[in-house]
Amino acid sequence: MTAPVVTRFAPSPTGFLHIGGGRTALFNWLYARKHGGKMLLRIEDTDRERSTEPAIAAILEGLKWLGIEWDDKTVYQFQRAARHREVAEQLLASGNAYRCYATAEELTQMRELARAEGRAIRYDGRWRDRDPSEAPAGAKPTIRLKAPTTGETVIEDQVQGRVVWQNENLDDLVLLRSDGNPTYMLAVVVDDHDMGVTHVIRGDDHLINAARQKQIYDALGWTVPVMAHIPLIHGPDGSKLSKRHGALGVEAYRAMGYLPEALRNYLVRLGWSHGDQEIFSTQEMIDAFDLSAIGRSAARFDFAKLENLNGHYIRTSDDKALLAAFEDVLQFVQDSEAIQAKLNDTTRAQLLAAMPGLKERAKTIVELIDSAKFIFADRPLVMEPKAAAVLTPETRELIGRLREALESVKNWSAETTEAAMREFAEQNGLKLGGVAQPLRVALTGRTTSPGIFDVLAVLGRQTCLDRLKDQATG
Repeated sequence: MTAPVVTRFAPSPTGFLHIGGGRTALFNWLYARKHGGKMLLRIEDTDRERSTEPAIAAILEGLKWLGIEWDDKTVYQFQRAARHREVAEQLLASGNAYRCYATAEELTQMRELARAEGRAIRYDGRWRDRDPSEAPAGAKPTIRLKAPTTGETVIEDQVQGRVVWQNENLDDLVLLRSDGNPTYMLAVVVDDHDMGVTHVIRGDDHLINAARQKQIYDALGWTVPVMAHIPLIHGPDGSKLSKRHGALGVEAYRAMGYLPEALRNYLVRLGWSHGDQEIFSTQEMIDAFDLSAIGRSAARFDFAKLENLNGHYIRTSDDKALLAAFEDVLQFVQDSEAIQAKLNDTTRAQLLAAMPGLKERAKTIVELIDSAKFIFADRPLVMEPKAAAVLTPETRELIGRLREALESVKNWSAETTEAAMREFAEQNGLKLGGVAQPLRVALTGRTTSPGIFDVLAVLGRQTCLDRLKDQATG
């Protein structure tokens, strides 16, 4: 009977949950869910100077927002330092590690000599077989792995294929620093083993670490997890992903108005494919996901694709869900205090009524918020420059007449106001567009909006008549 699948996501809390980390977490989560297993979360906070509580909070919040739920309690690596030291001592006792008393000066000389001779910078093993009694008085040793010096270290990677390192090119890595603190390499192996991790799915920038970590596994006689090193995400031009390309925190995408389900769908397609399918429900992702379908080359981040996908999700979302997203994103939008102050049962009902028209045009929730500003606007409306240009004396006079025609509409709705405006246009030899645009400008302060008769219905009779009065003459 095979062991249940256990994956893990193990971020370092030195900053936000970046987009590449979000994808790694997603791949781990999908693989675990597909196989009925668990995805665990481990915060690798051993770098005490750079690990911060706000970064930990941002990672946890980012995962929750993305809809990635981890199993069991979150593990904090720093709290497990005693266990890591215990394993280092175990390796010493078995002869698979040794105390190294090389000084900082000696290590610097070693590096400089290698550089001068054009060699790879490697520890030369000078304390590998020496007796600790030869150590200088008071010197505090590191503990190094006694790595194999001949043969090969091989990883059968689920994405990269068979990867081979010559052991002569890998030196004796430090397991425990001279201050007694474990190194990242040791901590990761011990934690993955103790947490029962069966599959390590992570970025291919960790591929060299896999060789080092396998040597530690072998020295301990532990089973090496299945490895899958996924290519990194590059910018549209093929260069390393930078902030201008989209190397931002997950919370930045939330603030920009992307829906979590759209971002999840976009991330799963970055480097993984399932035929020509582009749009996946969460269950479809779980059912289809497989490590063998991950490509070896770097995926390219494309904001236009993400935006189009987000637009699809907005158009197909439930209106009440979009209202919740509207309120969530509002907190991140500049100068949104006026809208926040006016959010109440009445304006929420207006938003829901407007949503079918608003969501047809919006590619992000920020755009949707912007399009909905007419609901919350104060009188007299502040006109956008293009709208102000429409308001000629002739147009203002027409707005006055349109107001009179609308004033006679008693059962106010999109249908009744449209009927009144069509009748007005016909009687005055105008096209409907010649009526719609002055109405749009007077009611929204803009030249673009949802359908004008939807705007009339959403705002209601009195608000419409008042706004038209503000812009009318005659």
